[in-house]
Amino acid sequence: MALIPAGAAIRSQRIRWAMAGLAGAVLAADQVTKSLVLAGHPADGTVFGWVSVRLVRNTGASGGIASGYPVLVTLTAIAVTGLALALGMRARGRATAICFAAVVGGALGNLSDRVFRAPGLGRGGVVDWIHFAGRGGSLDLADLAIQFGVLGAVIATLIGERARAADRRQRTEKRATSQ
Repeated sequence: MALIPAGAAIRSQRIRWAMAGLAGAVLAADQVTKSLVLAGHPADGTVFGWVSVRLVRNTGASGGIASGYPVLVTLTAIAVTGLALALGMRARGRATAICFAAVVGGALGNLSDRVFRAPGLGRGGVVDWIHFAGRGGSLDLADLAIQFGVLGAVIATLIGERARAADRRQRTEKRATSQ
């Protein structure tokens, strides 16, 4: 079994560049916004309509799960990043591959916080700063990219599978009528 199957979207050079560009843009935007928020020292709970700025350092996974085990969370984040990368490389649909690139960019953004931020290698906290009114936790641009990327990949995969099934059905019917 090849790492990149014959029908994978990443075999196209344009898709490879688009995926790398999107992952890099998500990573850069995430790190720049976190740096700006940290440098600006916003008052806790600065409100912009239904969104507020609330600075939180999360050493756990989503929602603070396993916050007492930052090294375990970092290792899990590495595995999830690798899985998202592998799924993106194997995706047949262009939209699915692009969505996985957003997931990879977001995962790399959070992973870089865990590796490079205090207190040190593999124990750093992710800087979350976006808080939605009526929602319990805070998040950052990387989390948004991961969530929307996964949602988009699921939708694109379902739509792509439906289209491929319809195409196969048409080819089967065409062959049956031509014989």
